[in-house]
Amino acid sequence: MSSLLRRRKRAPENESPTRESDPEEEKPKTRKPEKQWSCVDNCFWFIGCICVLWWVLLFLYNIMPSSLPQYVTEAITGHLPDPPGLKLRKEGLTAKHPVVFVPGIVTGGLELWEGHDCADGLFRKRLWGGTFGEVYKRPSCWVEHMSLDNETGLDPPGIRVRPVTGLVAADYFAAGYFVWAVLIANLAHIGYEEKTMYMASYDWRISFQNTEVRDQTLSRIKSNIELMVNTNGGNKAVIIPHSMGVLYFLHFMKWVEAPAPMGGGGGPGWCDKHIKAVMNIGGPLLGVPKAVSGLFSTEAKDIAVARAIAPGVLDLDLFQIHTLQKLMKMTRTWDSTMSMIPKGGDTIWGGLDWSPEEEYSPRGRKRNTNNNDTDYSEDEKDEGKRKRAPFGRIISFGKDVADADSSEINRIDFRDAIKGDNVGNNTCVDVWTEYHDMGLDGIEAVSDYKAYTAGDVVDLLSFVAPKMMARGDAHFSYGIADNLDDPKYLHYKYWSNPLETKLPNAPEMEIFSMYGVGIPTERAYVYRQTPSCECHIPFQIDTSASEEDDDMCLKDGVYTVEGDETVPVLSAGFMGAKGWRGKTRFNPSGIKNYIREYDHAPPANLLEGRGTQSGAHVDIMGNFALIEDVMRVAAGATGDELGGDQVYSDIFKWSEKIDLNL
Repeated sequence: MSSLLRRRKRAPENESPTRESDPEEEKPKTRKPEKQWSCVDNCFWFIGCICVLWWVLLFLYNIMPSSLPQYVTEAITGHLPDPPGLKLRKEGLTAKHPVVFVPGIVTGGLELWEGHDCADGLFRKRLWGGTFGEVYKRPSCWVEHMSLDNETGLDPPGIRVRPVTGLVAADYFAAGYFVWAVLIANLAHIGYEEKTMYMASYDWRISFQNTEVRDQTLSRIKSNIELMVNTNGGNKAVIIPHSMGVLYFLHFMKWVEAPAPMGGGGGPGWCDKHIKAVMNIGGPLLGVPKAVSGLFSTEAKDIAVARAIAPGVLDLDLFQIHTLQKLMKMTRTWDSTMSMIPKGGDTIWGGLDWSPEEEYSPRGRKRNTNNNDTDYSEDEKDEGKRKRAPFGRIISFGKDVADADSSEINRIDFRDAIKGDNVGNNTCVDVWTEYHDMGLDGIEAVSDYKAYTAGDVVDLLSFVAPKMMARGDAHFSYGIADNLDDPKYLHYKYWSNPLETKLPNAPEMEIFSMYGVGIPTERAYVYRQTPSCECHIPFQIDTSASEEDDDMCLKDGVYTVEGDETVPVLSAGFMGAKGWRGKTRFNPSGIKNYIREYDHAPPANLLEGRGTQSGAHVDIMGNFALIEDVMRVAAGATGDELGGDQVYSDIFKWSEKIDLNL
């Protein structure tokens, strides 16, 4: 039986080879090609990995004992100092003056109250701040609802986005990224609570006066300050504005004393009666060059570098949203951005041949504390031999123009140039900006002017974005007043420009200019015209423009100076160093001014997070030294009791170079 089975198994081997073969079997078997991943697939895979890693780390952080991060950090760096709140509580300090926080641009939360069909389910959900989930879930819908009306600067039809209220409006910008939270927590250690702290949240997108027209925000701030002063034994309020909030509160101080209906009707003594001190943190009092590049090409240093690393990616329509074009179209409807265009023209910022900081060198920093005396290093003594950076030329088309003597620059005035038509009018309507009205001739005229100073940039922006600047001209001004008693300066468009308005008559009040130093901060740009202008922004920062010399401040097309990474020292400190120092025409009652600079020190390791000695524009809100200064003033100290001026930069030297009639 077994032998029979073996024969049967071997039988196929003995079959005749003449058997007809199946044609299908003779066909060679072809392997299906493996699917090739596209660039989009790789991008999604990378983003997915980052998100998964982030959530895993966040989960692990939340389940670990609260004391573990501090234990590990102290094991590496040694014992951490007590937070300012605990330190000052041990000294016996207690809450005295009510405090008012005034957030800056983009740091305050915004929520949806009415929207279109695409925003279904988002009622009272945050569109700005928090998780920013709607940005990647429905980006086009998000852009539509975050944009304002291009004609009025107010709500588009059928959309209402309003500021979040309460301390939660700006304690954290996003999950884990604090803004006011650290300061609030430290104030709580000495007895502060919500009835003695008020977050003056507002819609930071719209012009300052329109926050009153639409939301009555200025009236609410006035009422809350009056209530807090009256319910705290008459102790005046300490106001703490940050970033653009500094300009907003400067506008408020004029509004509150101005007669109705343009003003709040508080009378000329309102500020003196209700405000002890204004502690400006990172205030762009004279504007920032960064605002020019943002409005001109939707760029700053980081975006320009990203463009250089991945050319064209930001201009692609990968997700049915032309990234930079949509961003420009949206942000150009935000009138508040125009409040930060540099003020004072060439008198403050310099011209083609000079600037106050022209001798600045990153290697020549000095350290000054509590006095105005200057100890120059050997490097600074040789500053006359050093090539001077063209900081006064805020925009230069080409590095050769930035380096050239002004007599060698052949500028063709763009102001009377004839604008033509562009094919973008018909093909790029959904992603186009006001550049589509310029035509190629208008674009060429902009680059042919070669170099733009602070005195030119307002005309430049009016040329490339006339609708935007027409709205801006109704709410902001950028000049220097010849005669502050001229009745025209009673108009609200001048109230946020410290060079065109007077401080209130409040001799008992104090003003502090508090800001970080020690971080390269954008001051001027080298631009180029892009090869194709149809559906693209026609101008870009030229990231190929750099200097190898460490003494020079040009890298990736951006000239940098001393500052907090966003606001140059000149803007944050000039008014406190000179414009408002003593009795001047801008400060007729002689309000005391103090400059408090905080030298930047990055965190020693990742476990320190954003650090406790940071001078960066937002991270400074967690700087222990700054928090301690704020808390001491809130508890009753004066500027003199803090130690007066604390200066590390050349702000007094640079201020003396500015020829301004005081």
